[in-house]
Amino acid sequence: MKKIISTLFVAVALLFAGVQSAQAQLSWGVKGGLNLQKADFDDAMSNLKTDNFTGFFIGPMAEFTIPIVGLGVDGALLYSQTGMSFKEDGKDETLKSHSIEIPINLKYSIGLGKLASVYAAAGPQFAFALSQDKWKDDLTNYTSKPFKKSQLSLNLGVGVKLISHLQAGVTYNIPLGDTAEYDVPTDVNDAGEIIMDAIGAKNKTWKIHVAYIF
Repeated sequence: MKKIISTLFVAVALLFAGVQSAQAQLSWGVKGGLNLQKADFDDAMSNLKTDNFTGFFIGPMAEFTIPIVGLGVDGALLYSQTGMSFKEDGKDETLKSHSIEIPINLKYSIGLGKLASVYAAAGPQFAFALSQDKWKDDLTNYTSKPFKKSQLSLNLGVGVKLISHLQAGVTYNIPLGDTAEYDVPTDVNDAGEIIMDAIGAKNKTWKIHVAYIF
């Protein structure tokens, strides 16, 4: 996975270098959509029932394109609400996190005529937490902030461009590492003390977006 991201970074760098000499176009816009997520816990908590969580994202974006070859790169600065829902001891739990996401995607477009084109995109995404719900274990009263302060992930997506101004697409976001880490009671020692273990969770996310390019 790291090799894939390194290759994408090199491709983006080469594309930016080409922008200096090619007839490239720089456009600005706004992007928003939904985060459709489901948590995947470590084996120690694999029996935990998880539910779907729906959040949102919105923010400005920029796009470089080289019309002749169909290549481009886009980036965005997004305010994003993510989270996870699960049942613990029959009790529904929902934890939300608010963060800034910075996706950078290499894009390849194929024209379908003067008014439309389709594209495939891939690239890294960086996320930095702003705030999050606290998690409290009812047995130990232990309280923590489980979501990681920063997160690296990989985006893979497809979409369509319409009349040069509208875009719509779907992206699958794959976390490269744990999204959250919980300290949970897993055992009791001979002295009657509760043993806590760190349990990791990954949020695998479908992102559905629309964008307007000015």
